[in-house]
Amino acid sequence: MEDTATGPEGPGGRVAGSRSAAQRRRRVRAVAFHVLILAITVVILYPAVWMLMSSFKPSSDIVGSINLIPTTFTLDNFAKALGGIGGVSFWTFFMNSMILAVASVVGVVLSATVSAYAFARISFPGRGLFFSLMIGTLLLPFHVVIIPQYIIFNNLGLVNSFVPLLAGKFLAAEAFFVFLMVQFMRNLPRELDEAARIDGAGHVRIFRSIMLPLMRPAIITSSIFAFIWSWNDFLGPLLYLKKPDLYSLPIALRLYVDQTSVSDYGAQMAMAVLALLPVLLFFIVFQRYIVDGVATQGLKG
Repeated sequence: MEDTATGPEGPGGRVAGSRSAAQRRRRVRAVAFHVLILAITVVILYPAVWMLMSSFKPSSDIVGSINLIPTTFTLDNFAKALGGIGGVSFWTFFMNSMILAVASVVGVVLSATVSAYAFARISFPGRGLFFSLMIGTLLLPFHVVIIPQYIIFNNLGLVNSFVPLLAGKFLAAEAFFVFLMVQFMRNLPRELDEAARIDGAGHVRIFRSIMLPLMRPAIITSSIFAFIWSWNDFLGPLLYLKKPDLYSLPIALRLYVDQTSVSDYGAQMAMAVLALLPVLLFFIVFQRYIVDGVATQGLKG
């Protein structure tokens, strides 16, 4: 008698066929998913690729050309960009941006960590009210406070300097970073603080020896955002910096486009590529810390 359990039409054959069909469906879904992700990646990266390719084109071939790959490669755009514009060299713009970005990182880390420790670990009258007011500042668009801030800095004679762009960073006026660190610090076990107090440590010692090492992921994340936001900031330097030798790279890029005369789009694309490299390198070096866990940080011996 034929064994129907193992035959092609028996239960075993049907089970094997259903498994093969399920595997084929999974393969189709996986291929469709990767094709979709690849298409989205192409759409997202296309502007960056276009900018990179345009930096090697003559200026006359950038506007109105439909070719992504340059028909004529040239390095003249990078030579013009490195030579500067308006009598100011590229490295002056670069150093101005670097000073603003690095100082912003230092100011954010120093002020936000201390403020976050006060809100998260110290009980004082009005703590909830002050924290709510700080969070409320996140609802205010930057454009609402532009005029009052400009009037204040102008009356103090601080316009045309880096002070208006950095003062808020050192005074914990960046509520986003304070909120980020407060939420991070609230997830740290309070038993660490209590054990340190039993050993006679005060707030300064607890903050320096316990909180700061555990807050490394939050600090590095805040540093990445502060660096990128400051590096890419256009409106702030446009308002407060009037001298060309104080311009940052975003302001310098604007100088290559003149609506009343010939615009040098090639040099502008080349400078944009050069301006993008520090941000890209900064992110590549530190991005792994963004996803660092904190669960085991305080348990290491």
